[in-house]
Amino acid sequence: MKLGEIIDHYSEPPHPKGVTIEGNMVTLKPLVANQFAEELFLSNSIDIEGGNWTYLPYGPFKSELEYASWIESFEEGSDPVFFAIISKKLKKAIGIASYLRVNQDAGSIEVGHINYSPLLQKTTEATEAMYLMMKWAFENGYRRYEWKCNALNLRSRAAAQRFGFSYEGVFRQMAIVKGRNRDTAWFAMIDKEWNSIEKCFTQFLSESNFDENGKPNLSLRSLTKPLLYKLDNLDLS
Repeated sequence: MKLGEIIDHYSEPPHPKGVTIEGNMVTLKPLVANQFAEELFLSNSIDIEGGNWTYLPYGPFKSELEYASWIESFEEGSDPVFFAIISKKLKKAIGIASYLRVNQDAGSIEVGHINYSPLLQKTTEATEAMYLMMKWAFENGYRRYEWKCNALNLRSRAAAQRFGFSYEGVFRQMAIVKGRNRDTAWFAMIDKEWNSIEKCFTQFLSESNFDENGKPNLSLRSLTKPLLYKLDNLDLS
């Protein structure tokens, strides 16, 4: 009879509530309405068509007051734990992300509610923000780091693989969101994979990887793809 690996040196990791995470290009601070609602609402307003909200269970918000009220609804909660992503170059908040489904007993934590304004999308700062969140989780003792998204959200599925998350399948009819069925695609990385994945981020984010126009010589996807436990069934080439 086969049994799972014995875990005899496990210490419960800390909860992320109240944490600030400092990077080279961005800082992640606890999201509170009175500090960041205005900056974020204005940054999000650049997305005139509201495409950023398509796969999120809330939004778009009609006013800054409505957006601030949404932030206030979870400020005191412990799951999810939201962060404002602050650009050091722009000196303002231009996106958000959260930890959620925090399971300290099992050492499992998920990243989600990711909403990058157009000012953050497709930037090196965006990549660093994700790197900082996974780095904090693993360095503080979490064993499993998860990413879940609407199975129809192909951009999110591609991003998960680019960041080093391995595909774990689709949970069918998992939820009803905005009156529509949601199948959920699951991705994860585990602590045994982290050292190799971190080297990919370090190599990608190094100044030597970028030319004079800010274009990377090596893509992050090319570095992480060989490390994935299982590939999604999308063409991510």
